[in-house]
Amino acid sequence: VLSADSGHINVHETGAIEATGHKVLALPSENGKITAEQVQAAYDAHWADGSHEHIVQPGMVYISHPTENGTLYTKEELKALYETCQKLELPVFLDGARLGYGLMSEGTDLTMKDIAAYTDVFYIGGTKVGALFGEAVVITNPTLTKDFRYMIKQRGGMLAKGRLLGIQFLTLLEDG
Repeated sequence: VLSADSGHINVHETGAIEATGHKVLALPSENGKITAEQVQAAYDAHWADGSHEHIVQPGMVYISHPTENGTLYTKEELKALYETCQKLELPVFLDGARLGYGLMSEGTDLTMKDIAAYTDVFYIGGTKVGALFGEAVVITNPTLTKDFRYMIKQRGGMLAKGRLLGIQFLTLLEDG
C-alpha cells in the first residue's frame, strides 16, 4: 500500500496491514498529502529495479481526507491521483474517518460525488460525526466487490444485525 508517511495506516494501526501479509510503503508527504507524481515515481522505481521481483510491489494507494494533519485534497489533486492510479491499475482507497468535516469545510471543492468518481473504495466515518460506532464502506469499483462479504465474515467484521448500523448513516446524511 502506497501511503503518506504520516498516513493513519502507517503510524496508528500497530502493524495491522503487515499482520494481514501486506506492507505499507510510506512516501514523504506535504502536510499529509501525496501526489500523482509521487505514485508514478514509486511505481516506476519498482519496475525499473533489476531485482523488482524481490521487492514489495505497489498494489494500492491509500489517502485520508482530511489528512492526519487536517489538510484537504482538492478535486484536481484527487482526479490526477485517480487517473494515474487507473493507468497503473492501482486501486485508490480514501480513508474517510473525518470525511464529514472535510466535505463541510469552507476550504474544499470536493463533493461526495467527486469522491465517488475518483476513488475505488472510500468510507464514511461515523464516530467522529456523532454515530455510536461504525463506518460505511463504499466500493465504487465493481471488480473489488467479488467475495467482499465473504472476507468480512471470515475476518469477524460482519456483525449480526449489522444492517441496523446503516440507520445511523441514513440519519446523519438525511439533510445533506
